[in-house]
Amino acid sequence: MRFYQLGTQIFQFFQSLFRSLPSVKMTTTRAQTKEMWRTADAVCFDVDSTVIQNEGIDELAAFVGAGDKVSELTKKAMGGGMTFREALSIRLKIIRPSINQLTDFINHRPPALTPGISTLVSLLHQRGVDVYLISGGFRELIEPVAKILNIPNDNLFCNRIKFYYDGDYAGFDEHQPTSESGGKGRVINLLKSKYDYKKLVMIGDGATDMEASPPADAFIGFGGNVQRPAVKKGAPWFIENFQELINELDGTAEDNSDDMES
Repeated sequence: MRFYQLGTQIFQFFQSLFRSLPSVKMTTTRAQTKEMWRTADAVCFDVDSTVIQNEGIDELAAFVGAGDKVSELTKKAMGGGMTFREALSIRLKIIRPSINQLTDFINHRPPALTPGISTLVSLLHQRGVDVYLISGGFRELIEPVAKILNIPNDNLFCNRIKFYYDGDYAGFDEHQPTSESGGKGRVINLLKSKYDYKKLVMIGDGATDMEASPPADAFIGFGGNVQRPAVKKGAPWFIENFQELINELDGTAEDNSDDMES
């Protein structure tokens, strides 16, 4: 019994010690990120301003006549002026999309895919790499994107809009991990735990994408649609078009000696 109690005390001591240690941000060089990209077993893409050229919630707001007000809130949220959940809740309360409005929007506004993304996702699939879409946007708007890219719905992690029985707006599902700050990292932790991925790469334009690495093993910043200064500065590898990633996979990328020092 004494031995058991001693062992328990030792375990509790080290547990409290590790909890008190500051979290260390894992950093990778440009060269290491490229190597991780070439050998990745899973790739997670952000959707808005990455896989597609615009911000889905802003487009939906414009469609229902609330574009300017929602666009300003989006900029404020991106700049860290409020939490992601606060911004999401306020914007949706302004838009209040009914199920009929959402259906009309989807039918009249097909996804504006970023050039090169279809080729890139197809190439990843050919290489046996699992591809996921992780977004703070809405499943109703992202499923058409996934369908075009042949990404199964099970590989989508995004928010859900709720409706009353008559089709009116009823809020959003607050149980989805991507409905709050840090949600993308939680999704990646889940994927790594479930599938034992060793080289998972996150790609996106925003700070929430960059903050998801770790737990993602590498992060690639994307600035093909909008460039966010913090991401351009903080990402070990920042690209402006998907052709750079395609070239890296098919062996046609230009040799860059700076990678060895980055």
